[in-house]
Amino acid sequence: MAPEDFAFISGMLKQRSGLIIGPDKLYLLESRLSPLARRRGLPGLTELIAEMRKPSAEELRRDVTDAMTTNETSFFRDIKPFEEMRTFALPDLLAKRADRRQLRIWSAAASTGQEAYTLAMLFKEMGAKLDGWRLEIIGTDLSNEVLDKARAATYSQFEVQRGLPITLLVKYFEQDGEHWRLKQPIRSMVNFRQHNLLNGSSSLGTFDVIFCRNVLIYFDQETKRKVLEDLRKVLAPDGYLFLGGAETVLGITDKFRPLPDHRGVYAPA
Repeated sequence: MAPEDFAFISGMLKQRSGLIIGPDKLYLLESRLSPLARRRGLPGLTELIAEMRKPSAEELRRDVTDAMTTNETSFFRDIKPFEEMRTFALPDLLAKRADRRQLRIWSAAASTGQEAYTLAMLFKEMGAKLDGWRLEIIGTDLSNEVLDKARAATYSQFEVQRGLPITLLVKYFEQDGEHWRLKQPIRSMVNFRQHNLLNGSSSLGTFDVIFCRNVLIYFDQETKRKVLEDLRKVLAPDGYLFLGGAETVLGITDKFRPLPDHRGVYAPA
């Protein structure tokens, strides 16, 4: 790939998604964008980038950004954050919010929806403890394509086997041929919206809990700081932020503080 082509596409991806693509990730561009080039009837990446440079190619630039955004996810991914939610954050918030009986939870970079729906199932499993409570789960992602799949809530056998207990599969899903679809009571608990974390989040309102896991690892230091400080603006002063196991706020921002006995959980500083 010509240096000027690499500079163009890597710069566009950073501007639109925060994704950092170095020269060592050329293979990633090839593997993810070659299928898109073929669907467009283009011989390869050189021709694809030439098309992207045209002023009228906004849809193509959006498709390229979607293709390059990592959408790895699964039900109950890494399990520990959901245990922390169930045994620590949620009981604390239920006590604090007992007067208004309302909670708002945000699953940022929700991809195809498994994280948001895991939270919905976790709440459903609490049964009578949440009777009379208004629970609002918002799932957002940059990609409209993955959000369409999240809203459809239909998953392959492989996808439901990754982390989802068989008891919950039987209880909350119905089989549709070779796929499994979440039942309406769980689907109705989650509202999905298109949202770019780089653009600020004030339009989404204030949240009691934010899950923003395995997202910051793809950003440079300055973008991490900006995103974290934007998240602080929409998190309640006594709320909780959940990050991925390889992520931290230390050395990036002083707007959050880690909770020593709860790895991956952060509170506003």
